[in-house]
Amino acid sequence: MSAPAPPHALLRPRVALPFLTISLIWGSTWFVITGQIHGVPPQWSVAYRFMLATPAMFGLAMATRSRLAMPARAHLLAVAVGLCQFAGNYSLVYQAERHLTSGIVAVMVGIMIVPNAVLGRLVLEQPITRRFALGSAVAMAGIALLLVNEARGARVGGNVGAGVWLAIGAMLAASVSNIIQANKTGRSVPLLALIAWSMLYGTAFDIGLAWIMAGPPPPMPGEAYWFGTAYLAFAGSVVTFPLYYGLIREIGAGRAAYHNVLVVIVAMLISTLLEGYQWTTLAVAGSALSLVGLLVALRAKSV
Repeated sequence: MSAPAPPHALLRPRVALPFLTISLIWGSTWFVITGQIHGVPPQWSVAYRFMLATPAMFGLAMATRSRLAMPARAHLLAVAVGLCQFAGNYSLVYQAERHLTSGIVAVMVGIMIVPNAVLGRLVLEQPITRRFALGSAVAMAGIALLLVNEARGARVGGNVGAGVWLAIGAMLAASVSNIIQANKTGRSVPLLALIAWSMLYGTAFDIGLAWIMAGPPPPMPGEAYWFGTAYLAFAGSVVTFPLYYGLIREIGAGRAAYHNVLVVIVAMLISTLLEGYQWTTLAVAGSALSLVGLLVALRAKSV
């Protein structure tokens, strides 16, 4: 008698719980970031975020007894991840939100599904199944509708073209870091240690970039700013990155990136409650297509 088929990837608790946690937290961070880019140079907001997150990540690694010592090649990988993820990606995201609404930036970063899958195939030899390709096509159609809807109704300022390119750069930087952290070198060291060292190197890049682009640290902002920074640092970084990088190793870079679909929808729901976002036929259709694509892609029996 044959053994029962394993549950679909999304139905496994060790996948479903981190997936939903990441989506809910990162879906809320887009709204919080909007309070980080006014009155304080975005570069310093990114630096402050990871200046808080880095000690907490080292603390988490030590609390879980993760070995912090790593070989030189792992430190080189941590430098690359820090530069791409904790410096490049976030610096570009914060800058993009100066020109585009947070909804448009969230939707554009959601396109990470495609480069994650392609780079995962080329670098990590993770397969791209027909089911995943079909689900991605459906989800991309939904994202396109969401982008059209956001572009129609958004009140944008500044250089829109620059905002688009900044968002694309942020998406590609994050995708590269997603893939390289899961290579053979990354898997040879404890995940929490790799993230902690990556954050440390990324924070150093952030501080240097902030000082070059915006000068010395500005006057201390108010309490609301620091509450937002703490949320982004601890919930939006220390909690989520170990879960997300673990998902990449568990179900592959392409499927893990599908959290961006739910992130966009969560961000839009929060915008509805807190910013008076108005749902349109395009928004409803885009959200529905995105969810259908998500479910199709994640119903593969193997990971």
